[in-house]
Amino acid sequence: MAFAIALAAHAADGTREVHGSADAFTAPGVALAWGVLRGSDEATTIVALRIVASADEYAAVAVIGTDPFTQRVVTLLPSTPNSGRFELRVPRAHFADFPRTDIRFERAAAARSDTQPIVVYFLGIPDTTPEFASAAALDAYLTDRLARERNAPAGKIR
Repeated sequence: MAFAIALAAHAADGTREVHGSADAFTAPGVALAWGVLRGSDEATTIVALRIVASADEYAAVAVIGTDPFTQRVVTLLPSTPNSGRFELRVPRAHFADFPRTDIRFERAAAARSDTQPIVVYFLGIPDTTPEFASAAALDAYLTDRLARERNAPAGKIR
């Protein structure tokens, strides 16, 4: 019930909700990519989420984890002024308890009139998310993946 109320609130305030399904997502003004850094066991395996957002269009970014069955919520990144780039690193085990991840992009006051707040949500870790044995390989992948996403014609960050 609370989840339905939250969705209705998004619709009422003009927030656009978009389902992310692959290890990378792009929309005007935003791009993000997922990767996994394998640990020696499941407890030490980390999921990385790198987010790039245009500060001209989005004033702040927040990331929330939700258990859609119990409605329990955990804040992974509180609403934070947009510095242009964010990186979250979360134990992979987190997604068993909080499978839904909402990345909230809050509209900047001076943004173009067609810019609206966006919530990109994922249900679990995307199946296409690659895994890496070293932090350097993960970082290189995320850097390259976001560069490719930002240069894609439909998803260019302005």
